[in-house]
Order: sequence, then C-alpha cells, then structure tokens
Amino acid sequence: MPSTPLALVRYVLYGVLMGGADVIPGVSGGTMALIVGIYERLVRALRVAVSFGGALLRFDFEAAHRHWQAVPWRMIVPLLGGIALAIVVGARVIPPLMRAYPAPMRGLFFGLVAASLLIPARRIERLTPLRVGVGAACAAGAFGLTGLPVLSVSDPGLLRVFFSAAVAICAMILPGVSGAFLLEALGIYTPTLEALNGLHWGYVLTFCGGAAVGLATFATLLDLLLTRRHDATMAALVGLIAGALRALWPYVGDGRALRLPTAEDPVGIVVGLAFVGFGAVLALLRWGDAAEAEQATTRGS
Repeated sequence: MPSTPLALVRYVLYGVLMGGADVIPGVSGGTMALIVGIYERLVRALRVAVSFGGALLRFDFEAAHRHWQAVPWRMIVPLLGGIALAIVVGARVIPPLMRAYPAPMRGLFFGLVAASLLIPARRIERLTPLRVGVGAACAAGAFGLTGLPVLSVSDPGLLRVFFSAAVAICAMILPGVSGAFLLEALGIYTPTLEALNGLHWGYVLTFCGGAAVGLATFATLLDLLLTRRHDATMAALVGLIAGALRALWPYVGDGRALRLPTAEDPVGIVVGLAFVGFGAVLALLRWGDAAEAEQATTRGS
C-alpha cells in the first residue's frame, strides 16, 4: 500500500467523494468507491477489520494482531477521515443545493451514476442467462425500493435510530442503493442531519453504533460474494445501479412519481449537466486504465 503524501491525499479525496455521495438521496458512497477504483479493496479491508474486532471480542489477541497487520490502515484511515469530513460539511451544504436546484443537481448525478454502470459491467468475464436474471431481479428490486414514499418521524427513538443506521449503512457500501434514500424511507434522514448539525452526541453515537453493527455484518457477506461469486455479484451491482437511477430522474411529481419534463423545466441545463457527469466518469475510467497499464509496464521492466 503506497504511503506517500500524494497517496494519502488521494484517499482523503476518495473519502470526501464517498461521504458527500452518502448525504445525497439517490447516490451511494459505494458507487463512488467503484468509480475511483477502490471498491473491492475497500470491501476486503472492511472484512479484515471486522475480523480484527471479532478477535478482540473473543480475547484472541494473537489472531487480533494478525488481522491488525493485514488491515490496510494507510488506505482506511485517510478514507474514513475524508468520509467523516464530507458528511459533516455536506450535511450543511448539499441538502440546500438539492432543494434550490433539484432538477439540475439530479441531472448531474444521473449522468454520473449512469456512467458508473460501465465499471461492474466491464468486470463480468462471462455473461450467462443466470447472471442476466440476477441483474434484472436486482434492477427491479432497486426500482421498487427507490419508489418508497418519504416517511417523516419528528422525534425517532434511539432504538429506531440504531436499527435504521444498521440497514442504511449496508446501502452506503452497496453501489446503486442510496443510504440517504433509505434513511428517508425509514423516517430519520432529516433528524439525522439535524443531529449532525447540532452535534447531538447521544443520537450521533447511537447512529454510529448501529452503522458499525450493520457494516460488520454486511461487509463480511459482501466480501464472500465477491470472492466466490464474483461475476454474479458484479451482475447484481449492474442491476442495482440501473434500477436505482429512478431516484435521480430529474422530473418527479407528488409521491416520487416520475413525470416527463414540461416547458417550464430547465431541460437544456439538466441534459448538459448529465453529460458533464457522464463524461467525468469516462475520463476517470480512462485515466485509471492508463495508470494500470503504466504500472503493469513498470512491473514488467
């Protein structure tokens, strides 16, 4: 794992992208991890970190030491720092922007997330009817999930906060499914933003505890799927991202019903920003491919 200052800054920036995405209903931090090329490494690192925590709870300090050494802390620490920074700052900045410019902002992220479909699709080595079916089923599930109505709970109990966080964190590391969107459906999105902005530590710590439990459970399962059923898992990710694009459709009526644009809608700006988002991801992918080719040439020489 590179330890240069440039590498540390890069991981902080990756964390900022992931944390910022997690604040936006309809965008997933997992999607951002896919876009910047660290998704599978991140899932593997989280699984090893979970094993470290489990060994500590069993008082198996020898195993804990082994797992501690295996965790890529030079990636995890700056990444978590960037995520935390983006969530705290993004909770103040991003929701007002989404309210002030809903269609243009959704257009930008629609293009960005649509382009990210190429990433898991390119990693499927062989397409089979079963994998197509898995992708289609996940797309249908994500499409239905993102149509759930917003639930408003003015003063959620801490038990609700704990379990809602455990569910939402799974979405935050799963490309295509938005953790913020699930928090809206579970009724604690607005209270969570208010707790972050007001530094209500009882609420925040309860949320973090639930997120830790959910992350520990789901990261282990996801790493197992990526290891043993890689292509099927990638097909599922393609479906999830495709189905979840519904949440970013720029033109939405009452009750999250999709609609076509009208003459009053800023169609040109929305389409332009969608192309900007799409092009940014394509440029990033091209840069990543060039960097991988350069590294392969360096190793071979």
